[in-house]
Amino acid sequence: MTKLILNRRKFLNTAAASGAVLASPAYLRRAYAQGGEVNIWTYNDFVPEAFKEQFESETGIKVNVRLVDDQGKQFNLLAAEQPNPTVDIMTVAGHRFLQFIDSDLLAPLDTDRLSNWGKINPTFSESDWATINGEKWGAPILSGMEVLAYNSEIVSPEEAQTWDTLFSETYKGQTAYVIQDMMSIVMLMMGYDGNMVAYLDDPAKAAEIVEEAKAFLIEKKPLVRKYYDGGAEVQQMFVNQDIVLGHSWNGPAAALINDGFPLGMAIPKEGSYGFVYTYNIAKNCPNPDNAYTFLDAILSSPEIGAAMTKASGFISTYKDASNHLSDLEKKSTSFPDEELANLQFFRAEANEMKYGLVDPAVEAIKAA
Repeated sequence: MTKLILNRRKFLNTAAASGAVLASPAYLRRAYAQGGEVNIWTYNDFVPEAFKEQFESETGIKVNVRLVDDQGKQFNLLAAEQPNPTVDIMTVAGHRFLQFIDSDLLAPLDTDRLSNWGKINPTFSESDWATINGEKWGAPILSGMEVLAYNSEIVSPEEAQTWDTLFSETYKGQTAYVIQDMMSIVMLMMGYDGNMVAYLDDPAKAAEIVEEAKAFLIEKKPLVRKYYDGGAEVQQMFVNQDIVLGHSWNGPAAALINDGFPLGMAIPKEGSYGFVYTYNIAKNCPNPDNAYTFLDAILSSPEIGAAMTKASGFISTYKDASNHLSDLEKKSTSFPDEELANLQFFRAEANEMKYGLVDPAVEAIKAA
């Protein structure tokens, strides 16, 4: 196969440009300019550049984006900054809500201040995981899932129907994954509840399961080329042909597909997990009014939701956002019904126990 040379900066600029035409919210006009700033911790491409420029121009509010690549690191940083955080808005996955809420790090979301709340698909905004203690804690913006991504010129769709291929000798030294995420998937492969909700009353069983998953990943460690942390990293490994197969979030994989890279993705038969990213307001944030202005603006139109999908590859939670995607973009953000049947969502009820066991196991795998 001819090696595809893809410049990462060019790729990102192309993706951002595809969402450059955004509808200007009627309430965002210079007459209502507030000034000041809003500080956001989020993932790469979650704030479309065209939207950011337009928002700054029409409100006078400077948007400061700090990129994050890991929920645990973000939690630790926010906890260290309390009670006076530097961040206003952060991006928390729905299944990590309880950890942040129980640690008193988030402010409940006042949806009455968000005139565009109704533009979110209620499947996400009104779901059971989105309401905790009678409060909303975040605005759902993008949804995703853990997938098996593969170079479609080398790996067949049939091979990608099972996670076993990721751990086979066939592609030794040509695979990559996020260890923490793979712990949940490996537990699922073994027939256990990767959310660990089933073991809330049996912590000894939970510890036994995590130990079994840890031992499996240590045994398979000689087969993996690299453990990675962020979506841009796995994209570049595929582009450089360092790997031909890997665990990925669907967003980075879809972005490569839309750029013309020969990539496929599957939800394997053993199952996988879905998740929802939300924008949240930090407790005691320094610029609460500007934070709500930003949130209402970014929720204001399906075109913005589509721009976020185009840039990130994740699936928009906005009503009618898919109407503003190309056929290829729609294809890269959808899966066959038989594969979707293998998907379940991450749940938060057992997170304290789960990550208390998983996080040390991850470090042990890295050190093995």
